[in-house]
Amino acid sequence: MTAPEALTSFAYGLPKAELHLHLEGTLEPELKFALAERNGIPLAQKTVEEVKASYDFTDLTSFLAVYYPAMEVLQTADDFHDLAWAYLRKAASQGVVHTEMFFDPQAHTGRGVPFENVIGGYRRAAVRAEAELGISAELILCFLRDFTAEHAMSTLMEALPYRQWLVGVGLDSDERDNPPSKFAAVFARAKAEGFLLTMHCDIDQPGSIGHIRQVLTEIGVDRIDHGTNIVEDPELVALVKERGLGLTCCPVSNSFVTEQMKSDEIVGLLREGIAVTVNSDDPAYFGGYVADNYVALAEHAGLTDTELVQLAINSFTASWLTPARRAAYIAQVEQYALAQGVPLPV
Repeated sequence: MTAPEALTSFAYGLPKAELHLHLEGTLEPELKFALAERNGIPLAQKTVEEVKASYDFTDLTSFLAVYYPAMEVLQTADDFHDLAWAYLRKAASQGVVHTEMFFDPQAHTGRGVPFENVIGGYRRAAVRAEAELGISAELILCFLRDFTAEHAMSTLMEALPYRQWLVGVGLDSDERDNPPSKFAAVFARAKAEGFLLTMHCDIDQPGSIGHIRQVLTEIGVDRIDHGTNIVEDPELVALVKERGLGLTCCPVSNSFVTEQMKSDEIVGLLREGIAVTVNSDDPAYFGGYVADNYVALAEHAGLTDTELVQLAINSFTASWLTPARRAAYIAQVEQYALAQGVPLPV
């Protein structure tokens, strides 16, 4: 087995959690066509190749301009189930044993799709995944930051009857002129309702470090999505380390807007003892699921197998599992590493 083959085999087999995954971002072209036909929705593209050719983006804004229109094919609870189920099967093939999945209800309710269709379909897939794939799957409701805070609050109220199906809430979409503080009241109410909190602090956005400071000192999040610009402020790095907070990094999607996929920052934080994790973000658009991201980062940054094991351990450390379940999964990682002859992290 060649070195690249050995790396891929090890990374795929490594038990891991995925903590930064947008379900709507797993809409592969083949499923898009199938759902469009099911729902009688005409598409501008006629082939898979034409769909992939439309994925022409160089920043967050141009990506979202492609991303949101594609969701039109999602209409029924079965559609949302089929989308999540396709992701979960793919995730299982890449070593995922636990996942905490983002979804954007406002992107659907805003075009007339009932909230219960969205969450009901996703929940059904999550329950099925545990029964048929052995994957633990949770849902994180994300608010769209380029919508109003009032809309976010009304969405939170709509979600409360489904509280037992949700592990937390997040914040995503276009970060420009939409700082975390805009949603402070929404997240305070969500916290009071018992939700765990995370927010996107996308890479290299205007005011990135200020937004990271806000989520840490004003919002009080339990995790940060992306967040590698934190290296600009050593005091914030120290604060994240002190609180034991995780950063959910996405190397392959980063590579669409920066040449280094933020590998220097991710690896530097990893070696500093920060709970950085590796995830796939929107894999149907960026061309790599979670184990592919492990491989890409390892090849680009020269990571050792032991450092990949640390990333997998971090994925559970930063998860929202109970302490007992977290420890059990970490034990699985360690057993896998030792069976492969890989030294455990010190």
